[in-house]
Amino acid sequence: MKNILTVDLEDWFVVENLKENIDFEQWDELPARVEKNTDRLLELFDYYGVTATFFVLGWIAEKHPRLIHNVTSMGHEVACHSYRHGRVDRLTEEQFREDTKRAVTAIEEACGISPVGYRAPSWSINSKIPWAFEALADMDFLYDSSVYPIKHDIYGEPDGPKRIVKIQLESGRSIYEIPASTISILGKNFPIGGGGYLRHSPFWFTKKMINRLNRQNHPAIIYIHPWELDSEQPRLDGLTALQRYRQYGSIVTIERKMEMLLQTFDFCTIKDYIKRLVRKPIGFGR
Repeated sequence: MKNILTVDLEDWFVVENLKENIDFEQWDELPARVEKNTDRLLELFDYYGVTATFFVLGWIAEKHPRLIHNVTSMGHEVACHSYRHGRVDRLTEEQFREDTKRAVTAIEEACGISPVGYRAPSWSINSKIPWAFEALADMDFLYDSSVYPIKHDIYGEPDGPKRIVKIQLESGRSIYEIPASTISILGKNFPIGGGGYLRHSPFWFTKKMINRLNRQNHPAIIYIHPWELDSEQPRLDGLTALQRYRQYGSIVTIERKMEMLLQTFDFCTIKDYIKRLVRKPIGFGR
């Protein structure tokens, strides 16, 4: 069965975990490591013959257009990850539209392709901002991948969809939602598919959970950030123990885990998976 492989294409200093320590205005002053780390991911994907969906930060597309062009030239899908990595649930609808359009323009100028997919920074689309789906549909997005059906101190929508679903909007339009993968354990949704959950979990557990999803005829949505491969990324002073754990924990293990995933499972892009759904509607429902 085909699973879905995604990359949040951003640099080490943009993450929500470091927002209290690094302002947007400082980004230009910090050492960029995104090209080196993304090139390593591209090498891995090329070696194993898989394609992925890259959710590109518009700011990165502006600063590193060659990188975005390389992503598309190697057959991967480019999608939108906002312009400046601001949480959607802290924006007005007008600010959200402006940020998204700026990101789309930057991506188009970098590679000549208009993205049809969107992923909110920090999984920040939720039931508090129902206008977000309408806005995305109005901007001609085919799908969104911003819902994480868990409870977390930074993000999460525990009652959100657990499986791929086509959302019918009040306007009459529709948009696919591709939520982050979870497994129900003791009545609670447990995250399995990426980020710190992938880094810190033993591979046997990740493999078992993906196999469980596949037996239920659902794909696993895997996600990774290029900086998660970078054991030499700058270490900031003044971080709490939790911040250090989230940013640097288990980084030395992730590249090997990714290789084992690519050896064990089949993957495709979100856009290609949706094409399969249209031909044969599988994987829907809560």
